Amino acid sequence: MGNLFKIALRNLLRYKRRTLLTSSLITIGVMAVLLFVAISGAFKNMMISQITDSMIGHLQVHKRGYVASIDNLPLHLNLAPKEVQIIERELDDMAGVEAYSPRIKFGGMFSNFEETTNVRLNGVDPARELASAPLLAKRLLQGKESAVMIKSGEILVPELLARGMKVKLGDTVVIVATNRDGSVNAKTFTVSGVLEGLSGPGGRDGYVHIDDAKEILRIDGIEANEYAIRLKDPGALHEVQAHLTESLAANLNKQNMPKFEIHSWEKLSPFYNIARMIDLMTLFIRIMLISIVLVSVMNVMIMAVFERIKEIGTIAAIGTRPGKILSLFLIEGLSLGILGSLIGSILSLAAILILQANPLTFDFGRQKGLVLSPTVDLNEILIVSLLVIAISTLASLQPAFKASRMEPVTAMRQV
Repeated sequence: MGNLFKIALRNLLRYKRRTLLTSSLITIGVMAVLLFVAISGAFKNMMISQITDSMIGHLQVHKRGYVASIDNLPLHLNLAPKEVQIIERELDDMAGVEAYSPRIKFGGMFSNFEETTNVRLNGVDPARELASAPLLAKRLLQGKESAVMIKSGEILVPELLARGMKVKLGDTVVIVATNRDGSVNAKTFTVSGVLEGLSGPGGRDGYVHIDDAKEILRIDGIEANEYAIRLKDPGALHEVQAHLTESLAANLNKQNMPKFEIHSWEKLSPFYNIARMIDLMTLFIRIMLISIVLVSVMNVMIMAVFERIKEIGTIAAIGTRPGKILSLFLIEGLSLGILGSLIGSILSLAAILILQANPLTFDFGRQKGLVLSPTVDLNEILIVSLLVIAISTLASLQPAFKASRMEPVTAMRQV
């Protein structure tokens, strides 16, 4: 086998220009795929972070049926105190959970004493909310970022509402809401901040302190209708979701169905479709790489067979078995794949390091200068390299088979 490798490498060096052009095409293909994967992956991760870390969280827990009717913000589907204790006990014991925040979401009327309109609000515990959605404070267009963010009696107003109702920092507004029993209550708030709106559920909601939400809705004790969960490792999303679903599955309602539903950000945010499109584009780029490698290597190997017909006939005539002739050409294709993927991987890593030293910036809404830092996983490099090597070898199979099936006498007659 060692001699076959030596002969194969010697044959590739006999046609240096062709070998160089073919390996260059493979190198360019590998670089294109790895750079695209690194940049698109960085963009996707940054967008996911903006969505999950500014409002949704990685996972959310609700009572069964709440998400299906979330547009109505039904208060009768709130999590009761015992259910809250069950959820928090499970989350406290779960190693993959970094933080979680209970929320009371409700709808009401917003008045600046001159005009009135409807509003959606989140009642939150400021410290726990910032731990679960740390980028929420970055959405403040007006107001001061702090560890407290919202004090009792204050409200963070969504940008569109602030603009439409012409309210500004320090203004006093009134929130009127109906509790689950049908009675109406009102409370005055001071505008302490204006929030940038984002796409998706919750992107245009206002925020108040959870104690104020309980007061206006006349809720006694501990209640919530949503738990937003932040994970230590976002890559373990489905694993933690499955674990949490299993842990809570024993809690059944009157219909003998699980009381709780666990939804990932993928089900709650429209950006997931964009993320899937990025993954689909990555797949198409890989298919293009396969096509480039397949056509390039097959063309080289076909030319090699036709140019060396007489040589093939000679080595066959002296007793070289068809299997060794087949192996010889397969090793040439294998060598081209290894050379191209190795150089391509090295150059890609160098280019990624350059991009990391000179980071790209990206604007997301009014958030300027978000850093796009491309990275590529070693597993991705290994997968792409093995794919290129395998395709290079397979592309050599047909020409190699043709060479191994040649009759020695017929081949030696060729000029």
